[in-house]
Amino acid sequence: MTVQTVTPKRRFRGKPRGRELDPAALDSLRRLLGDEREEPKRRRRDLLIEHLHVLQDARGHLALADLCALAAYMNLPMAEVYETATFYAHFDVVHDDQAPPPAITVRVCDSLSCQLAGAATLQDALEAGADPARVRVLRAPCMGRCDMAPVVEVGHRHVSHATQEAVEAVVDTGHFHPEAILWQRLEAYRDAGGYRLLADCRAGKVSVERLMQTLEAANLRGLGGAGFPTFKKWHFVRAEAGPRYCAINADEGEPGTFKDRHYLEREPHRFLEGALVSAWAVEAEALYIYLRDEYPGLHRVLHEAIAELEAAGLVAPGYIVMRRGAGAYICGEESAMIESLEGKPGKPRHRPPFVAQRGLFDRPTLVNNVETVVWIPTIWARGAAWFADQGRHGRKGLRSFSVSGRVNRPGVHLAPAGITLGELIEEYCGGLPAGHRLAAYLPGGASGGILPASKADIPLDFDTLQAEGCFIGSAAIIVLSDQDDLRAAATNLLAFFADESCGQCTPCRVGTEKMLTLLERDTWQAADLERLSRVMMDASICGLGQAAPNPVLGLLRDFRDELAAQNVIVKG
Repeated sequence: MTVQTVTPKRRFRGKPRGRELDPAALDSLRRLLGDEREEPKRRRRDLLIEHLHVLQDARGHLALADLCALAAYMNLPMAEVYETATFYAHFDVVHDDQAPPPAITVRVCDSLSCQLAGAATLQDALEAGADPARVRVLRAPCMGRCDMAPVVEVGHRHVSHATQEAVEAVVDTGHFHPEAILWQRLEAYRDAGGYRLLADCRAGKVSVERLMQTLEAANLRGLGGAGFPTFKKWHFVRAEAGPRYCAINADEGEPGTFKDRHYLEREPHRFLEGALVSAWAVEAEALYIYLRDEYPGLHRVLHEAIAELEAAGLVAPGYIVMRRGAGAYICGEESAMIESLEGKPGKPRHRPPFVAQRGLFDRPTLVNNVETVVWIPTIWARGAAWFADQGRHGRKGLRSFSVSGRVNRPGVHLAPAGITLGELIEEYCGGLPAGHRLAAYLPGGASGGILPASKADIPLDFDTLQAEGCFIGSAAIIVLSDQDDLRAAATNLLAFFADESCGQCTPCRVGTEKMLTLLERDTWQAADLERLSRVMMDASICGLGQAAPNPVLGLLRDFRDELAAQNVIVKG
């Protein structure tokens, strides 16, 4: 018997799996970004978010055809481009079955400070009066203008102390009167002695060791929240083999924080000198500045200031690299910021290794906060003792307090480290408005916890609040009065954390949503809230999930009578 072997015919799909590339979309993309075939550097992975910004700004949204073209342009999988685009709040990804968003987007800040100023009522009024075919009204997290609450963003322009009439006028007419940013130009800064420290460092007149000793004597610590001694961070990065990088985190997304904006708007060259000295100290290959997207005016200011430096020959062209955030609070965490600088979703990394060992592009990276480096030229010029001797109640140094909420003079107040809230309100903030009595305050923004008025005499500084379950963080002080709803404040804060969780770890992703659900009930089960808090604090990867329960634990500890008076029953 003869057995015939039949060779099956080979089957071909005829086209690759996934979305088919539209050549017209790729041609259009090349006109926007430049031709990557002639300039291969445009394909660099770390430029992905920058390219997405160009597309978003030009189109008003991100169509899937454009994302597919960008994937081909950068030689990246479509999945990576899509994941990055959908991670960030400021990118509008539109699927094939969806209509593009209206031409005008109105974002109403819903941070706690804006909530106290009536943002929810304002949003309802704007939604009721908007033509949905032309305008969409969205809530948005803190915009870094808490001293001007409530704040609304129309397109990419901010309306401070917003009213329905003011916002609708901008929407209807397109006329906008931006706040003037009167910043100190290079010539004026140099006339006042600016860039002298940088010049002396480069000329060998000031050694790294001597500068580090000065910063140690001044007790300068990281002012972005962690409070790690600046000289030690420099030491750790210098101990690693080069090449190294320096990155400045100007993504101050903590609700209640706006001090970095304050300094960048007024003294960008003081900031740039401190940043360049930091980069010099670790022999950085490049200096990266990661600035939040909510500060469009500052993008212009810093680009102009950097251009002044390059024109004056004080820095090589391209040495300072500006990067634009895209609306992700989590990128205030240093390793998440590094991921974003590399063009990826801003998800925190596991430690070790620390970013000082393996950071940007897998190289040792010095990460500093804006205010931290702002102080470096001043401390050197005026001496470590001048800075350290400024404190009160046994503390050292000066702190820039971002104060908002129920005070007569909100704003950034430069005050001695260790000042108490009572002293800060009376001496710097003009007291509380008539008819309001201090009830509570957040000493460190949304994540720093909450304290009662009876504890307004605690020195405000690093290491002074831990016994109360709080921390000062970036010194974002939000003041609440006896007329404010504590449960509304707590749910506002937890809603923020739930929205801003990167979703990488279950304790944070699920825990913040679950805690928000528990807080919305009329009866709070203290044992359940405390147990959930412990899981989140012990098991979350980064500080977002670890700190999210702080305000809730503070209310359970110090505010049970006040909660009962506001019809919240706490059991257990």
